[in-house]
Amino acid sequence: MGNHSSELEECGFVTLSQPLGPCVVDRLIHDLDSSSVLVRHSAGLRDLLNQVPSVREIANTEGVRRIVDGTTGGWSRVVRGIYFDKQRDANWKVAWHQDLTIAVKEKIEVPGFNAWSFKGGIQHVQPPVSVLENMIAVRIHLDDAGETNGCLRVIPGSHMQGRLSPEQILKWRTEVNSVSCVVKKGDVIVMRPLLLHSSSISYRPHHRRVIHLEYCATDLPGGLEWFEK
Repeated sequence: MGNHSSELEECGFVTLSQPLGPCVVDRLIHDLDSSSVLVRHSAGLRDLLNQVPSVREIANTEGVRRIVDGTTGGWSRVVRGIYFDKQRDANWKVAWHQDLTIAVKEKIEVPGFNAWSFKGGIQHVQPPVSVLENMIAVRIHLDDAGETNGCLRVIPGSHMQGRLSPEQILKWRTEVNSVSCVVKKGDVIVMRPLLLHSSSISYRPHHRRVIHLEYCATDLPGGLEWFEK
């Protein structure tokens, strides 16, 4: 991350231009296109690291680790992988929100962990803010993403206020200008989960494929385990 670390901490996100190289991106596209699982889940997949093993391998390569370790103090693990493909047959709008849930192996009642749910057959829960503050997401873009095909929009600095209420989200939306994260194929967006973000539908509904990898530098308490441990 180098000089980008301070930008990430201040703004909650940073865009990196082609940090992994075309070979990595082309391999990801090939392996995703070859996956029989994604034929049944064309819009996306939550259990990406297990269903497409090469993604797990790339998530731990030197190029990605260099990005991650610069923000987590040199120790962290990949704890979730999600695939999104906004395209002609799966075109959706995402309202302003924070990423508040994590994926765990099983439900164990632990103080501070609430709002249990199943997503894609995986147990999810909302952890304390202290857990989310120790996480980052690395979004590898496999296609160009701009204003016409549902690029990520963010509100800089909103990650520093903890978990926001609907009223607080509205206040941020009306008082702080949002930023559209226009990226090219191969670009990477690094972001904090608590950053307010959204995306519109695609008005040019070709592929807008993103590999979303989450990393954390802490273990979970009370017997809870990360799904990807």
